[in-house]
Amino acid sequence: MSGDVLVERRGGVAVITVNDPDRRNALTLDLSARLADAVVDCAEDERVGAVVVTGAPPAFCAGADLTALGEAREEGLRRIYAGFLAVASCPLPTVAAVNGAAVGAGLNLALACDVRLAGPRARFDARFLQLGIHPGGGMTWMLQRVVGPQTAAAMALFGEVLDAEEAVRAGLALRAVDGEPEAVVDAAVRLAATAAQAPRELVLATKRTMRTTSMLDDHPTAVEVELAPQVRSMDNPAFAERLAAMKARISGR
Repeated sequence: MSGDVLVERRGGVAVITVNDPDRRNALTLDLSARLADAVVDCAEDERVGAVVVTGAPPAFCAGADLTALGEAREEGLRRIYAGFLAVASCPLPTVAAVNGAAVGAGLNLALACDVRLAGPRARFDARFLQLGIHPGGGMTWMLQRVVGPQTAAAMALFGEVLDAEEAVRAGLALRAVDGEPEAVVDAAVRLAATAAQAPRELVLATKRTMRTTSMLDDHPTAVEVELAPQVRSMDNPAFAERLAAMKARISGR
């Protein structure tokens, strides 16, 4: 993998690091393409059950490279989006280890993950309006779905920047992680490992279902959507094995 996008496998968890610290991991067209390729490669690797996304310190991702952004028009913008949109569409569970500033397109990269953990130096900063540019890449949609309309408006319209603790209170981050920047990556790997240890097809099916049910308006329809994949999972040998192991533990008490 190219030096500006690193992939490390820790058991069943792939850690993808945007690695251009001199530019605070700003997204160029080429870097976004390599990030997208890395996500696809991980999704196609049967050994990988979950993905952690992070940035090389001191930043998580400072957004789009300003030179690339200044020269971009529609096609260029779509190429900048490619990296975080690949994360958003990844079929595997994804965790963002936000170990520094997540600005503009970097905020989009964090929002594209299923779960975000925030290190002590994390900053969540929309910044589009301060640069004189309209938000893009689906930021307004992602942000409102995660934090609600009021906090999204505060960030997107009024320039509100959230630190780690504020992000947790707003629901933008699951939890804050103290310690050095690597600590939040380690915490993200531990969280992701739980999903990676489950049967891979079951995890993929569950994430697909969650995407479907998140768009539904009523409980009965959700019950029906879940029923068929749940029945299929009960026919999987992994279910029988785990059920037998659980019964053995209970009877041995």
